[in-house]
Amino acid sequence: MIGGGRGAFIGAVHRIAAIMDGKAELVAGAFSSDAARSKASGADLFLDPARVYGSYAEMARAEAKQPAAQRLDFVIIVTPNHQHFPPAKLFLESGFNVVLDKPATFDLAEAKKLRAVVKQTRKVLVLTHNYTGNVMVKQARELVRNGAVGAIRKVVVEYPQGWLSTFLEKTGQKQADWRTDPKRSGAAGCMGDIGTHAENLARYITGLHIDSLCADLTTFVKGRKLDDDGNVLVRYRGGAKGVLHSSQISIGDENMLNIRVYGTKAGLEWRQEFPNELVVKFGDQPRQTWRRGNGYICDQGKKFTRIPAGHPEGYLEAFANIYLEAFRAISAEVEGKRPPRDLDFPTIDDGVEGMAFIETVVKSSKRGARWLKFPKA
Repeated sequence: MIGGGRGAFIGAVHRIAAIMDGKAELVAGAFSSDAARSKASGADLFLDPARVYGSYAEMARAEAKQPAAQRLDFVIIVTPNHQHFPPAKLFLESGFNVVLDKPATFDLAEAKKLRAVVKQTRKVLVLTHNYTGNVMVKQARELVRNGAVGAIRKVVVEYPQGWLSTFLEKTGQKQADWRTDPKRSGAAGCMGDIGTHAENLARYITGLHIDSLCADLTTFVKGRKLDDDGNVLVRYRGGAKGVLHSSQISIGDENMLNIRVYGTKAGLEWRQEFPNELVVKFGDQPRQTWRRGNGYICDQGKKFTRIPAGHPEGYLEAFANIYLEAFRAISAEVEGKRPPRDLDFPTIDDGVEGMAFIETVVKSSKRGARWLKFPKA
């Protein structure tokens, strides 16, 4: 693991998700840019001190020399955004597969360079847009794919949070500090942090790609350097329309990611805070609530169901589902086999599209909420 040491949130989430199904073991890491902090974090995790490093560059050099039986199969990168591209490039070129937290890179140019590295090295890169790992999200996608929803007309996707309603970064809180810093987070704040989740979720379920968009970003908290609220109108290829709202000053909201998809035959509604349910809506009959763990769920949903109906699965399990698919690809790569054709995880292509979304949203807002054509990824 690169990053994710003491005081980090997402590092612990990745560690739990990666080991949930007993298919991986953490054996090495550079957990902080501060060597002493990295060593302390490694001790917290009971790792061999010889495989806890003061920098990712030191780790890459040392781990590349390990004998085959001890060699890393993959590395997880959970650093702030500005430190995604350098270690990802280095480890891919050093012969390692990579699991990378989203968004893919600091900017679109880096994302495109990273895609070229993935193509050149032929290694696996998995991007953890974790909400696509939810069983009922996969069920929603299946209903779209099999025609049950009909032709899609409108998509409404929202991700409101309230945790940055105050000038939290001024207190030194670690997560607020780097996420609101343009030198570490990138061109967008809220829209880069959680708006990209909303865009990715909509694209995953519907299969629709953005044709053009019009964005209005706002920084409500005085002194903050990046946006903390944003509204985007979307025109999709093929004629569907969309509304995307992302906010971190929606006081009282926690992690209320939700999506509504409206087609010519039916509508769908899924809420992250109630992940085990998918509402299916019709114009001429009562709405239905489909629940995870039941026999009527699609085969792909059943594949990612660990426990019986009535026992909730949520955020960590969805994250672990991304890892299950990642391990299928990584195992094939390590064994020199062709990857399975039915892999279901976000790739570097999703990362490039997500960075294009951030860049276009920021440009549109700076130009007075002007409609802009979405760049080809």
